[in-house]
Amino acid sequence: MGKVKKLKGHKPAKNIALDKQIEDENLAKSKNRVKERSRCDEDEAFVDSKLTQRILIQARRQQEELEDEVGGDSQSRHHRAVSLGEEQSEQSDASDVETDTADYGNPKISEEDEMELEMFMSKNPKPQLTLADVLREKITEKHTEIQTQFSDNGSIQLENIDPRVKKMYEGVRDVLAKYRSGKLPKAFKLLPKVRNWEQLLYITDPPRWSAATMYMATRIFASNLKEKMAQRFYNLVLLPRVRDDIAEYKRLNYHLYQALRKALFKPGAFMKGILLPLCESGTCTLREATIVGSVVARNSVPMLHSAATLYRLAEMDYTGASSIFLRVLLDKKYALPYRVIDAVVFHFLK
Repeated sequence: MGKVKKLKGHKPAKNIALDKQIEDENLAKSKNRVKERSRCDEDEAFVDSKLTQRILIQARRQQEELEDEVGGDSQSRHHRAVSLGEEQSEQSDASDVETDTADYGNPKISEEDEMELEMFMSKNPKPQLTLADVLREKITEKHTEIQTQFSDNGSIQLENIDPRVKKMYEGVRDVLAKYRSGKLPKAFKLLPKVRNWEQLLYITDPPRWSAATMYMATRIFASNLKEKMAQRFYNLVLLPRVRDDIAEYKRLNYHLYQALRKALFKPGAFMKGILLPLCESGTCTLREATIVGSVVARNSVPMLHSAATLYRLAEMDYTGASSIFLRVLLDKKYALPYRVIDAVVFHFLK
């Protein structure tokens, strides 16, 4: 006969009475052993790289969809994440992110540093254009070419606005001046889809908008306008409002700071409509450069847009503002093309 196979983990009892053995077999007995991790548990604990990649792609798609949403339901669900009240004292349940953003909108800058930076400002600054200035110029140009009746894409049409439409947007103007939270008028949401949106936008009087309105308007126009048109909105409406707020209060309103962050949803339009014009103006203060630079530093910017901006900044004459933006972009540690690196080196060698 062959040998009797021993059961795994079973040790025969030695010198134990029969009644004791019977009692041990009838009662449950705890075993001091470590439970081995099964294959199924390992699969639940570790996710392979392919599945991780698919998860990240899906999360990115969801994030893009959230950014694109401007409808009433999505706003009512997400507007609580950004409090639109004017009083900061009412935000007792504000998150750490909101507190951090408020700090960046109110940088601590000494008067000596501001005076030193002003020494590098341009003596002949370029005038800051507003939406009203551009509309006035375009209307003048169109009146001189009234016979042609051709209109470029995005340009202002000379057709008289229907009095009913004008009256409706005048009513929208009164709402936007007092807006704090909730749904915006539907006529305002439709502006990006209208060909002469600049003319209708001018009727709503953007300089009178509340800070909360500017934030919501930036969300709408950044999501629905093409890059060139979004650039015009940033440069003619958002940038003058940001600069005026900083000059008036020596800090930037929380909602306007959030509007700048939303403007980065189209990074090319942000760079061409806000950052580069700010440096080219020759009047950018240290406070303005620090606040706008913090927006770029705290948010992700594609490498190509950053490299192109670095190249443009390096070709400009030295100013304190351009040096701040150069440092912010270089701190992102991109793998830059040799042409951009050479431009930055020659900029500092000059």
